[in-house]
Amino acid sequence: MGLFKRNPFGHILFLKKWLIRVFGMLTHRRYRGFNELQIDGSEIIRALPDRNVLFISNHQTYFADVVAMFHVFNAALKGREDNIKDVMYIWRPKLNIYYVAAKETMKEGLLPRILSYAGAITVERTWRAKGKEVQREVNPNDTENIRMALEDGWVITFPQGTTKPFKPIRKGTAHIIKQHKPIVVPIVIDGFRRSFDKKGLRMKKKGILQSFIIKEPLQIDYDNESVESIIEKIEYAIEQHPSFLKVIPAEVMEQQEELNQQRKWQY
Repeated sequence: MGLFKRNPFGHILFLKKWLIRVFGMLTHRRYRGFNELQIDGSEIIRALPDRNVLFISNHQTYFADVVAMFHVFNAALKGREDNIKDVMYIWRPKLNIYYVAAKETMKEGLLPRILSYAGAITVERTWRAKGKEVQREVNPNDTENIRMALEDGWVITFPQGTTKPFKPIRKGTAHIIKQHKPIVVPIVIDGFRRSFDKKGLRMKKKGILQSFIIKEPLQIDYDNESVESIIEKIEYAIEQHPSFLKVIPAEVMEQQEELNQQRKWQY
């Protein structure tokens, strides 16, 4: 690799590699040590092509979810079987992994700006800005950047666009799937909300078992399936369809308990 070789977004790969190495080393014990990460489906990661793969997942924190994915993906590619033992798998990381993040989130402080260099595709939310509901058109530069990232490698997205559970899937994800025809791999995570603060930067509680389930790629008829049909498939795949509320109420109850605690502190 040339010292100043860049990816399609102009990031120097040598710097990106060292950034992932350093943060990988610093965060490893958050998933293996202070807390444990229970993984299922590493073999699916190893069977994927190098490009045009879209990972869809439920979302619990701003950053801890993505960091866990960098660990799991790189560990799986280095032959780890459903574990992240021996952090040296991060020494030669896969550099063409990207993740979709809200532009305003990645500008909040120095650390998010640094993490952005590790692979963030920043997009403007069309429905929310600065804590307020808005309605605006999709920025064509955002969709173009996602296309470029898929052509170069793997893209992680959280199709609900929020860390709140059981919120609607954004139609933009379905449009991206129909347009670019990526392999769509669902991931279901749990335990991150209990382990970390909302941003996923500060550990909130130790001894939490975090789960990370990688599912088989979705079967999608890109040309003939409707956007609504793809959205429903995503809802079921990442276990965020309203029907799961009857089976998995714990996450919602957990979030309500946190809100109640916050209200107590306010008074």
